[in-house]
Amino acid sequence: MLDYKRYKRVPVVDFPERTWPNKEIEKAPIWCSVDLRDGNQALIEPMVVEEKIEFFNLLVKLGFKEIEVGFPSASQLEFDFLRSLVERNLIPEDVTVQVLVQCREHLLKRTFEALEGIPRAIVHIYNSTSTLQREAVFHMSREEIKQIAIEGTKLVKQYAKDFPGKIILEYSPESFTGTELDYALEVCTAVQEVWEPTPENPMIINLPSTVEMNTPNVYADQIEWMSTHFKNRDSIILSVHPHNDRGTGVAAAELSLLAGADRVEGTLFGNGERTGNVDILNIAYNMFSQGINPELEIEDINEIMEVYERLCKLPIHERHPYAGKLVFTAFSGSHQDAINKGIMAMQERNDGYWEVPYLPIDPADIGRKYEPLVRINSQSGKGGVAFVMDTYFGFKLPKAMQKEFADIIQGISEKQGEVAPEQIMNEFRNSYLEQKEPYHFRSLSMEEVHVDENNTSTKVCVTYTVNGVERSFHAAGNGPIDAVLNGIRRDIGKQLRLIDYTEHALSLGSNAQAAAYIHMLDAETGKTTFGVGVSSNITRASVRAIFSAMNRIIKMNR
Repeated sequence: MLDYKRYKRVPVVDFPERTWPNKEIEKAPIWCSVDLRDGNQALIEPMVVEEKIEFFNLLVKLGFKEIEVGFPSASQLEFDFLRSLVERNLIPEDVTVQVLVQCREHLLKRTFEALEGIPRAIVHIYNSTSTLQREAVFHMSREEIKQIAIEGTKLVKQYAKDFPGKIILEYSPESFTGTELDYALEVCTAVQEVWEPTPENPMIINLPSTVEMNTPNVYADQIEWMSTHFKNRDSIILSVHPHNDRGTGVAAAELSLLAGADRVEGTLFGNGERTGNVDILNIAYNMFSQGINPELEIEDINEIMEVYERLCKLPIHERHPYAGKLVFTAFSGSHQDAINKGIMAMQERNDGYWEVPYLPIDPADIGRKYEPLVRINSQSGKGGVAFVMDTYFGFKLPKAMQKEFADIIQGISEKQGEVAPEQIMNEFRNSYLEQKEPYHFRSLSMEEVHVDENNTSTKVCVTYTVNGVERSFHAAGNGPIDAVLNGIRRDIGKQLRLIDYTEHALSLGSNAQAAAYIHMLDAETGKTTFGVGVSSNITRASVRAIFSAMNRIIKMNR
């Protein structure tokens, strides 16, 4: 048994004044990508300069206006990357780069050297404030830890004074979620008083969930408590930086927006230390699915995935929200049936809104295709097979036929696993369209005969082969199908009865073809089956379907 008694509960916030549970997300926050810093440092093989430049260009293309480009004082590579952005003039006027630096003078000096020539930048300083790190790592008092933040802010202010561009300060009490709220507020307020932000020139206070330590509602309480207790709140851009240690990073970010956060720092697909940073794309697509403009150009998920996987050298999980190869795929028969019916209902409704069971968004809206929606394995049912036949190949199987053909496909899937659409079509062709033995329909001639003023009779001449030997019969009936069945009963001796008949066009234009489906009963044995025929002439298609069904019944009776 797990030794759960080794762990203590993390305290929650006593904050009955909370208002965030009654709010809704109504607009996108300020997005800040930290892929090139938090994300890059977590890679098994960190990106080199040219790779980081390509990734930066992707982030710009996606519409990020704030991008943390790295820790330029930490290594020559990081320094060179920022200088390359500047010297190649790769930073658009509407994009603000952000640099991370510890509160140490020699690191700040090196950081400002890297920023030379940039008209506007965010300098992000941090120091850890949590109870655990104060006691176990730094062995410092609350006052000593606060002084680190104060001195760091003074240094940034000193360097910013002589910097020709605009410097925006961002301060993070790292490990905020493990810091007493009153103390976190005390440190942030001390930084605020040194920097002296105004509504016209605000500073960023970033409250990171460096390690997720509790449920997302507790993080939301912490954010709202801080937001309501800040001095001069209108001079602060309140930012959050959730990680995903408990698997609730997205939920924590979304609830923090309800709680007053203005800004979210995260990465594409959640790359980052341990279980990762919050996935900005996940949050953005969540907003999109609720009719909110995410303010990012993320309509081509395939391109984003290709660049990310190639540069980060990390695969995106097949079940990753929105991006995974299988997230718009249904194997379950009941899911497939619901998707199929939902799409048809939406097309009939035609009100402009996407509402389909199991699909919160239209895959096509983010560059995905309809083909992967349904995939067939042993768990699939008639709805999935019918969906594939319709979506891929244009065959709209009658409802009564769907189970008959699905049972054929299920038998294959139980032996080999997943069945591809092409294999499903091949089996459909073999089982129905190519059922030409022992009876193979060859040709048909037809004549309408007036019996009296109100009635006509149809006379047919059908040519066919039996095991390769050509034969023919003449017959009459109240229509071509009835006439052909009468001829089969009389000349071939097969007591077949029509249960149902449907048809539809397969394609448009001068080469249009029609598909006919015949549901047939063998009166001698009571067995039933379907036959299918295809032709540019609907009558020929119907006769082919009759012969298809007759051959299937013969095989069933053997």
